[in-house]
Amino acid sequence: MREVRLLVANRGEIAVRIIRAAKELGFVTIQAHSRADADSLAVRLADEAVDIGPPQASKSYLKIEALLEAAKSTGATAVHPGYGFLAENADFADAVEAAGLAFIGPTGDAIRLMGDKVAARQAAAAAGVPTVPGSEGHVRTLHEARPVVARTGFPLMIKAAAGGGGRGIRIVRDEAEFERLLPQASAEAKAAFGDGGLYLEKVVERARHVEVQILGDGQHVVHLFERECSLQRRRQKVWEEAPSAGLSAAVRRKLCASAVALARAVNYRGAGTLEYLYDDQSHDFYFIEMNTRIQVEHPVTEMVTGIDLVREQLRVCLGQKLRHTQDQIRLHGHAIEVRLNAEDPARDFAPGPGTIDRLSLPGGPGVRFDSLLYAGYTVPPFYDSLLGKLIVWDEDRSHALARLARALGELEIGGVATTRALHLALAADPDVRAARYHTTWLERWLEENAARLAPATDRTGEVPTA
Repeated sequence: MREVRLLVANRGEIAVRIIRAAKELGFVTIQAHSRADADSLAVRLADEAVDIGPPQASKSYLKIEALLEAAKSTGATAVHPGYGFLAENADFADAVEAAGLAFIGPTGDAIRLMGDKVAARQAAAAAGVPTVPGSEGHVRTLHEARPVVARTGFPLMIKAAAGGGGRGIRIVRDEAEFERLLPQASAEAKAAFGDGGLYLEKVVERARHVEVQILGDGQHVVHLFERECSLQRRRQKVWEEAPSAGLSAAVRRKLCASAVALARAVNYRGAGTLEYLYDDQSHDFYFIEMNTRIQVEHPVTEMVTGIDLVREQLRVCLGQKLRHTQDQIRLHGHAIEVRLNAEDPARDFAPGPGTIDRLSLPGGPGVRFDSLLYAGYTVPPFYDSLLGKLIVWDEDRSHALARLARALGELEIGGVATTRALHLALAADPDVRAARYHTTWLERWLEENAARLAPATDRTGEVPTA
């Protein structure tokens, strides 16, 4: 293989993660950064760095022309988009490959197909994968939507066909609410995503959110089992586990086989995640969407399989074949990841960028901390509030929960408020410990437990650590 010069077209903890994996493969790493990220940990770790524009993401990390020019000026041979920003932008994938560079992800055609929720549902149905009852195509008007409502009934979920990340979703419970909110949803989808198309989906009450990690090389596909992501706030994940405590072995086999079937049907290349709703009363599962990129929560899968997902993603997207057959991939132990955001859970998760004046990380067996932090780093106010992810592994879930509580107790991040108090409280909660939760459980829990989330203060009255 010729020398690989990898441009990392992202920032934060995922950029650090990619740089570390790429260096272990002997690649030259080039960090693309906005001016707000000139002092980031990713820039410090990369072999080279290139300025791509002002702090605003629209003028830097989301600007295809700036990233292509950065790749050209530094002699890059490959581009890794990370997650978020342009990671699932089919035009960016096409532009990278048209420039003669390797895109570390699926083809633009695969991104388009699976990124359109309606097309993805149709592909899933063709592959024999169950989907939530809903619209078979895009809807934009009440006239188009009424036959779907008559077929599925309420409650119903309205989603932007081109949306993602939990944004643009509305749940309607009656006809009046539906007629009021559907035109609003279409207008907002058009403004946010450039496409006013919607699709409608029956709400599965008290469902679990379970997702399957897959890897493909364009011909062959394997799964790396599932993750449980049901603890969510405003449809944003805050806590993830592998495997799911709510699945039987029989359901796990069927779920993972369905994910492989769908990924194989689209000749998938790279790392991807297929997301499902699981009804633990009926034991039915339904495909909802595919994320055509590496996920924030990929470390829990790495911990229970022993496979470096980013390294394998780099390898297969640079033309190598999968190194693992399905029977070689084993599930061992239990892993939990919690997201540490620069937010104050006692003040409705108000964001709080600032300077890290103290950093003490937990250690010991089965403890990992993926982050963008170092002492003295100033968290910029322009981007997502994720500071890092604490990941623990142990031989079973009860031991993993104990290890998580111990590691959270050791963690100190001084200078900014974080969500550490939330995770400490969740780790001690009886329902969480018994895995008795679903996708709306955390919203209710937060309403009832807000007082428990206020961090301790020092003698000056300031919040020194989180």
